[in-house]
Amino acid sequence: MELSQATSDFIRAHANDDVRALALQAGKYPDIDMPTVIVQIAGQQAAREKIPLWASTTGILYPRHLSLEQCSSEVTARYKASLVAGKSFADLTGGFGIDCVFMAANFEKATYVERQEELCAIASHNFPLLGLPHITVHNGDGVDYLQSMEPVDWIFIDPARRNEHGGKTVRIADCEPDVVQLEEQLLAKSRQVLVKLSPMLDLSLALQELQHVCQAHIVSVSNECKELLLLLSQESVPEVPIHCVNLTPKGDQAFVFTRKEEQSVDCRYTSSLGAYLYEPNASLLKGGSFRSIAQQYKVSKLHPNSHLYTSDKLVESFPGRIFRIRAFGSFNKKEMKELLDDTRKAHLTVRNFPATVADLRKRLKLNEGGDTYLFATTLADENKVLIRCEKL
Repeated sequence: MELSQATSDFIRAHANDDVRALALQAGKYPDIDMPTVIVQIAGQQAAREKIPLWASTTGILYPRHLSLEQCSSEVTARYKASLVAGKSFADLTGGFGIDCVFMAANFEKATYVERQEELCAIASHNFPLLGLPHITVHNGDGVDYLQSMEPVDWIFIDPARRNEHGGKTVRIADCEPDVVQLEEQLLAKSRQVLVKLSPMLDLSLALQELQHVCQAHIVSVSNECKELLLLLSQESVPEVPIHCVNLTPKGDQAFVFTRKEEQSVDCRYTSSLGAYLYEPNASLLKGGSFRSIAQQYKVSKLHPNSHLYTSDKLVESFPGRIFRIRAFGSFNKKEMKELLDDTRKAHLTVRNFPATVADLRKRLKLNEGGDTYLFATTLADENKVLIRCEKL
């Protein structure tokens, strides 16, 4: 897949234009392939934030918007690459190739497999530009390729995460291809397999459905859960370590635990609030590490079902959002009036509380925004409280 010189020059000249406005001006440029121009400029603009390596590489081609929307970000692709290394690698669900590029850099030989011919043509063009001529592009079905491929050190597979009606799935068996059915075949062709799944999937179900999980990684980016990664291995482990990772520009947060450790930990619950309030990051909440972090960071949990924590002394290393408590009170009118102090704008979070954010915001007559953070929750003595904080 190659662009004409005129089209390439036009793309460079209009790289920062509004693509919607540009599309309306197509009649002005009869010699330019405007549909291709729109796709490429939109792709470049999206890549500046999502995949900066692509954006900074001259000549990169981009697919239609849907494929780019569904692909990994560079930050999550780099994390996956940190988990794999060896001599040979196969990506059975290549897509736009973001994950393949970063992982393939850790191998002497790599194969990209993709059913869509257009994406294969784009990958064949892009991989050499990114300094990866050792990636072989195979246009075909990944499951078919698996049957006849030579064994490799690592296999990567990213099954589609929507059912035939377009809805989101919560079970691995509902994804395409079905990794549950393929598990033994995958491990027959590779000693280690990395499976990328939607964070919407149920981790407990996933660990029940797959028999050879040796690690689980829940990956968030700036406190937004992005991926559930499962490492499969021919070697079994007594307990699957769950890695809860939050990748941020200011530094990464990581916490590792097992379900057995979580169940055996003694956790201190409290009916009183200290000077600080802690909210675990999205990966921890997804993974279910509620008692383990209380013990590890020496903080008290507000209630078995209120996943908020408190302490008198600041714990700066806590993996999540940290707040200084300014005031708190019950929900009677007098205490509410004193607590809100004519506040009309605040961020509101509900944890283990018998009302939705929308209902409570309406009741308190609060708009979204500002520097005030409010938490409606339940303490260990079952009292309902509203906590006013400022974010550190």
